Amino acid sequence: MPIDRYFADFACVEAKLIVELDGGQHMEAQAYDAERTRALEAAEWFVMRFWNNEVIENIEGVAEAILAQLELASG
Repeated sequence: MPIDRYFADFACVEAKLIVELDGGQHMEAQAYDAERTRALEAAEWFVMRFWNNEVIENIEGVAEAILAQLELASG
């Protein structure tokens, strides 16, 4: 989903929540990812990052974390 000059893997506009799934290539792009996260947070988005292997190995835990954040956002 395009947001400003970036593309989010997944986003919930109503909750201003971005979910990013990071593969191994993100180990080399940590500075860029940090800058990107700061810019998105400055635009009042909440960014959650999960490693691909975390999603594969613990999908329920990832889903619970996302749902918990959505509950916080809904106040």
